[in-house]
Amino acid sequence: MPLTLPPPRRPGRYRIGMVCLGNICRSPVADVVLTALVADAGLAERVEVASCGTGPWHVGEPMDPRSAATLAAAGYDPSRHLAQQYDADWSERYDLLLAMDAQNLADLGGRGPRVALLRDADPVAAVAAVGGRDPEVPDPYYGGPTGFEEVLAMVERSCAAVVDLLPGVLAAPDVDGSGDAS
Repeated sequence: MPLTLPPPRRPGRYRIGMVCLGNICRSPVADVVLTALVADAGLAERVEVASCGTGPWHVGEPMDPRSAATLAAAGYDPSRHLAQQYDADWSERYDLLLAMDAQNLADLGGRGPRVALLRDADPVAAVAAVGGRDPEVPDPYYGGPTGFEEVLAMVERSCAAVVDLLPGVLAAPDVDGSGDAS
């Protein structure tokens, strides 16, 4: 299902939350990559990116060292990440929540106007979908370095597509004058 960005809650500003299981591998990689691409596009003053996990196991911990090393090798700065846990407030504070896989999506209550899979934005996701399943960012935690590199490639493609969509949604008018475009 191709990604469409919902309107911002505050005109001219946008908040995106990346969600995975423990917030130490996939969602922080997506957070770091999207934050860098947003800055490169000159949108850092208008777009905020964060990440969280649906589970509590790693709250307060840094990113998995393998994710951090993969990011650093690709020229990103993974040093600021500390894991945090999703709570229902995220669904009210963020314009869009992007889950890494079907279980994360289910933990968020399923697809909705402001909830999707990150790979819905991936231009090669249709090719990657197997058996009609939604394309996911696989969890590399129990695998080797190749899994982390594959995750980064998927995340980079998906995040670049999200950045391409941002100018259109940031330019959307405040439809009712309330400051809430939704």
